Amino acid sequence: MDFIERLNDSVNSIQSLPIKCILGYLKPEECLVLYPLPGGQVEREYFDGTKDQLLNYEFVMKSKDQEKIHETLWQIQSHLEGLSLLKSNDGSFDFEGIKITNKPYINDKDEQGYYIFILDIQASITTFNMKG
Repeated sequence: MDFIERLNDSVNSIQSLPIKCILGYLKPEECLVLYPLPGGQVEREYFDGTKDQLLNYEFVMKSKDQEKIHETLWQIQSHLEGLSLLKSNDGSFDFEGIKITNKPYINDKDEQGYYIFILDIQASITTFNMKG
């Protein structure tokens, strides 16, 4: 399933985004990352293997510039709140919508002076059984 990749592509299409979002965990330097969280659930499963699912994801930005983090995560939040179309490249999912579960908030300040802020979302998608 290519949902997280398409979500990442969508965020990186924001024209004024000051930093590129990457998949994975925080790097030692300034970064913006997206990764899945536990707690996703299947709301409904059909006989053909199709599933309506709620999946949790987290955007995390690390920077010494709090204003940059604030502006970046609020841009992402605004983009996601207005997102109505996200197409799978391999036909593995249909996008239903995104709910912001936690607006941008500060999580930490490390020893090197980097602030870490988080934005949590929940995606509602339908996934398809891609096995023969």
